[in-house]
Amino acid sequence: MTRLSRIDHLPGDVRVPAYDPAAHGEGIVHLGLGAFHKAHQAVYSDDALAASGGDWRIVGVSLRSSGAVDELTPQNGLYTVIAAGADSHEVRVIGALSRALAHAHGDAPAVNAALAAPQTRTVTVTVTEKGYGLDRASGGVDTAHPAIAHDLEHPDAPVGVAGLILRGLKQRHAAGIAPFTVLCCDNLPGNGKLLRGLILDLAARTAPELRDWIAAEVAFPSSMVDRITPAPGPDVREAAERALGAEDHAAVQTEAFSQWVIEDRFTGGRPEWEAGGALFVTDVAPYERMKLRMLNGTHSMLAYAGFHSGKRYVRDVMRDADLAALVRRHLSAAAATLDPLPGIDFEAYAAELAARFENPNLAHQTYQIAMDGTEKVPQRLFAPALDALERGQPTRPFAFAVAAWLRHCLARKDDGEVYELQDPRAGEIATRLSAQEDAPAIVAAMFDLPGLVPDVLRQSDRFRDEVTTVLDAMLQGSVAGAVAREAAL
Repeated sequence: MTRLSRIDHLPGDVRVPAYDPAAHGEGIVHLGLGAFHKAHQAVYSDDALAASGGDWRIVGVSLRSSGAVDELTPQNGLYTVIAAGADSHEVRVIGALSRALAHAHGDAPAVNAALAAPQTRTVTVTVTEKGYGLDRASGGVDTAHPAIAHDLEHPDAPVGVAGLILRGLKQRHAAGIAPFTVLCCDNLPGNGKLLRGLILDLAARTAPELRDWIAAEVAFPSSMVDRITPAPGPDVREAAERALGAEDHAAVQTEAFSQWVIEDRFTGGRPEWEAGGALFVTDVAPYERMKLRMLNGTHSMLAYAGFHSGKRYVRDVMRDADLAALVRRHLSAAAATLDPLPGIDFEAYAAELAARFENPNLAHQTYQIAMDGTEKVPQRLFAPALDALERGQPTRPFAFAVAAWLRHCLARKDDGEVYELQDPRAGEIATRLSAQEDAPAIVAAMFDLPGLVPDVLRQSDRFRDEVTTVLDAMLQGSVAGAVAREAAL
């Protein structure tokens, strides 16, 4: 069977770009070419190109792996997005990606050239929370992060996202070219502000002459992104092949729902992303808090509790009455910590989220969602727990979620089967927990992990006792048993 590489021979029920991709130049460099970008920002760019044209195609950059490049290059950047609803599917081929580059596999010069090119007006980023090398306490660089450590020593041959952005800005400044806008699309609160602080700190350390120029001239808008996108497996490729009548090695499957809220602060223009439904606002923060606490926080809770209850996928979690009850409890508790948001009904949003989690056509693995806990729990669980504590609201739902995370950090299931704890601080966690078997000792060891748990929560007897009680129930019996008892409260 032939490989997908053009759109003029595809079946009529496959949605194809409503423009000629070859007629449009490049204007965006995206760092972190993975499934989420292909299902989210690239789709919005495809809609923008169809609506108003312009030179806004994307140069996609994979920082470490060459897999995406190997998949996309033979296909001329074309790939399929399968949007799977509970009872419907849309098969769509995206043409917004101009080319794919593997920075660590010989394409570093091409990446640097793309970042320095005058036509590049926006750099978007999805490298997950751990990919930035951010020191949350200082708001600057984490000098222990491997990419940051490398780029501090070798600023003219960077490997990390911050180093690449800074080098691109340095090249532009030297050539008298206007800076690009840097748009973070990862699940970090105030992500634009955080990325700005990271770049400014790295500049102060390696290119101090640029710091003030970057602070004054470079825009770092924040954004909130939302579209559940599982890591694609062989079944996704097979589904794309059936729909296209051609092989697509880069196909992704996602849900029908998609949301993008963006701070409208760009230099050099921007694509008409609102054609795809993007919302441009002056302040993204309330939308970020809503999504991080309700969707992402609940996702983390159900991932930890579900994985240790024998549930492989999110949809399996929602078929379990006890786990589903805890999902709805967490959604309600998270909503209670939020200030009113005009135009948003939190109860309706919670109901919509529960329905999205139930989607029988999405194979979203709990183990995948459970990764990188130390990067995620501060904004997803600790922040709402802190607000609930200060407002006199129940903190038990958040304590349960934190206990489930601590249980996951032990890297073994109830039956003794071990698994890899996928976390940037996995080694540190393993050392702290190597001699700890009982709940109080585990809580004490993890609550003292530097830079993780807010002091107010660490010092709260109420919250610590709730976490310890839940974790003890999980250790003394089973996670499934603890889930059943918790749901009955």
